[in-house]
Amino acid sequence: MANAIRALAMDAVQKANSGHPGMPMGMADIAVALWNGHYKHNPANPKWINRDRFLLSNGHGSMLHYALLHLAGYAVSMDDIKDFRQLHSKTPGHPEVDITPGVETTTGPLGQGIANAVGMALAEYLLAAQFNKPGFAVVDHYTYAFVGDGCLMEGISHEVCSLAGTLGLHKLIALYDDNGISIDGKVDGWFTDDTPKRFEAYGWNVIRDVDGHNAEAVSAAIAQAKTATKPTLICCKTLIGKGSPNLQGGDKVHGAPLGDKEIAATRAAIGWDAAPFEIPAEIYAAWDAKPAGAAAEGAWNALFAQYAAAYPAEAAELQRRMAGELPANFGATLEQAIAACVEKKETIATRKASQNAIQALAPVLPEFLGGSADLTGSNLTNWKECVAVRSGQPGNHINYGVREFGMSAIMNGIALHGGFIPFGATFLTFSDYSRNALRMAALMKQRSIFVFTHDSIGLGEDGPTHQSVEHVASLRLIPNLDNWRPCDTVESMVAWGQAVQRKHNPSTLIFSRQNLPFMERSAQQVANIAKGGYVLIDNAGAKAVLIATGSEVELAVKAAAALGEQGLPVNVVSMPSTEAFERQDAAYRASVLPKGLPRVAIEAGVSSFWYKYVGLEGAVVGIDSFGESAPAGVLFKHFGFTVENVVAKTKAVVSA
Repeated sequence: MANAIRALAMDAVQKANSGHPGMPMGMADIAVALWNGHYKHNPANPKWINRDRFLLSNGHGSMLHYALLHLAGYAVSMDDIKDFRQLHSKTPGHPEVDITPGVETTTGPLGQGIANAVGMALAEYLLAAQFNKPGFAVVDHYTYAFVGDGCLMEGISHEVCSLAGTLGLHKLIALYDDNGISIDGKVDGWFTDDTPKRFEAYGWNVIRDVDGHNAEAVSAAIAQAKTATKPTLICCKTLIGKGSPNLQGGDKVHGAPLGDKEIAATRAAIGWDAAPFEIPAEIYAAWDAKPAGAAAEGAWNALFAQYAAAYPAEAAELQRRMAGELPANFGATLEQAIAACVEKKETIATRKASQNAIQALAPVLPEFLGGSADLTGSNLTNWKECVAVRSGQPGNHINYGVREFGMSAIMNGIALHGGFIPFGATFLTFSDYSRNALRMAALMKQRSIFVFTHDSIGLGEDGPTHQSVEHVASLRLIPNLDNWRPCDTVESMVAWGQAVQRKHNPSTLIFSRQNLPFMERSAQQVANIAKGGYVLIDNAGAKAVLIATGSEVELAVKAAAALGEQGLPVNVVSMPSTEAFERQDAAYRASVLPKGLPRVAIEAGVSSFWYKYVGLEGAVVGIDSFGESAPAGVLFKHFGFTVENVVAKTKAVVSA
């Protein structure tokens, strides 16, 4: 069974002339131990709610996963295996969720797979606490992750594994491919951590010195791990490229085809007589997971039917949440919350407006799972009824600690698992720490909501290390990521509503530290906020358009008033989300930004992004340097965010 994996990995990589055969060949016996004796899944239904989750954190070894899926009976054919790494195939270079049936997450950036696994294990723990009843363990599954040296060298692994140990996520089992090799060669020149001790210090159960080429020994270790009250790391000693007479144990087999000559030698060495891309019938029969999978899901279906009879409301709620559908009353609740903001007319920081939005929506969204990277009191992502998650104490608010990257990748794992809408927060300037997890959320089209506060030089005295300048513009570069920078309480509420409703998109919600004034609007203007950009001030005979976001909308309104007094009428456009605005039809966009009218964009960040809207003939009031340490009011004046400067720039583009 293990040699079938080795053969498919060798053949597929050779045919593609690209790929990583070493890890699949080295971890083949570990895969046999897990998939043939412990892994609960059903190839006929890859989305079965109570399946175990399997994640290949060392995703470069994707042929291991594809071989497993093919052999076990998933809808991954031999033609798909032959199509490895080709355009639009089911078997891309790294595992991608929703491309290949049975793949739970997109992996490749090392360390994020184990982080997603922590999120999935956390979701299982919390969902089980919410829905299981005596005699009805309807949420009861394990999360298994394969990890390599690279995953454990990445800093994110420290963040997430530390938190997993603290929370006691005992249904998380990681199998470590300890082969001592990475791309540059033997890792003992740059990676000499005592990994078992490190994980023991995190609070993990560690099983040491398992022979990774002895499937029975690995299986016994997995069985032992299932009895633990902590997450478990199983340290498996392996040879990379196991079976290759001339390349096993070295870095040359890591990321390149073996070559026809070495493949022939390997086939002889392991006793594999089948032709390329052929698997003997008896091997297919041994691997076939369909009967056991059907039986496992059938037993669960029977249990769930009894559960639904005894607890119909809970059963319906679990199904709704796992489907990612919102409650029937969400729309009405959001409308009422927006109307309340309009009525209150509050002048508050948008981070506080965000907390008010959470407070308004949480009662109808039991799937809300909030958190912050040690900044709860500043980010304001808690709400009155929230309960902190602790070891042995399930809840709905996570103190992630100072772990921005880990938080963001764990959120992605929670979203992938299903049953929750995760949101987590830090200061906007620290979105840099989270960036690759934000990118992965967008790539995977997951509903992770990233809350970023303290969004500009308005942070004030903390200075340029904490003042965001390039961050909003850089986030706008990520495809499939919606970014919202609202200007007041109403826009903040709308932004939250849009983020929650974007089932197949992540969103960032970007909020101010300082108070921002309430903006008067008509009912139609309020409705138009969700379109991402709208005319906030519409003056007859306007000679120019001022476009602003967030805290700078107030400045645009004041500048428009000053220009009007000087006989130069202008329109003001609030643009909280350029992504949402771009999704509108051409007629609407033209009504907001009429052709022929000069434009000035105003945002407390780098200017380059805005030339997309103002053109080379337009002007941008922005910041193309780093910030300074001073009170916010002083800084805005210092960097030219004044009525006088906006008026001058507007006059210049009108007269040009």
